Amino acid sequence: MILTGNRYEDARGVITYNNEFDASLIKRIYTIENHSIDFIRGWQGHKIEQRWFACMNGRFEISVIKLDDFESPSEDLPVEKFTLTNEVLTYLHVPAGCITAIQSLEENSKLLVLADYGIGEVNDEYRFEPNYFKKYEKVSF
Repeated sequence: MILTGNRYEDARGVITYNNEFDASLIKRIYTIENHSIDFIRGWQGHKIEQRWFACMNGRFEISVIKLDDFESPSEDLPVEKFTLTNEVLTYLHVPAGCITAIQSLEENSKLLVLADYGIGEVNDEYRFEPNYFKKYEKVSF
């Protein structure tokens, strides 16, 4: 789900904001900066945890798959793709039960990640091989 942000500019500068985002569930915050625009970070996700992503600098493409089974998911599940930019403070909410693949679309891009569980609170990380899902056309992980 996309929570669209906004931007306000006047003589003093620029404010990007998101009045739709409710941060009350957040327990952990971190950032991701890929070393190359050719690298794709994925597939990984969570059965219990959820994430919110916002671009702080540059642009990112985030691909999301809702899994049907965490032990042996179908290989042909649909892939949703989202592009986040630093122009406005838009959040992509990735609910529990999903996995992601994250690619920087510009050099020096920086992604803010918010999580609803602390480290070690639950054992809930799932990873899959880069080419596992057939409907994902990019294979250079």
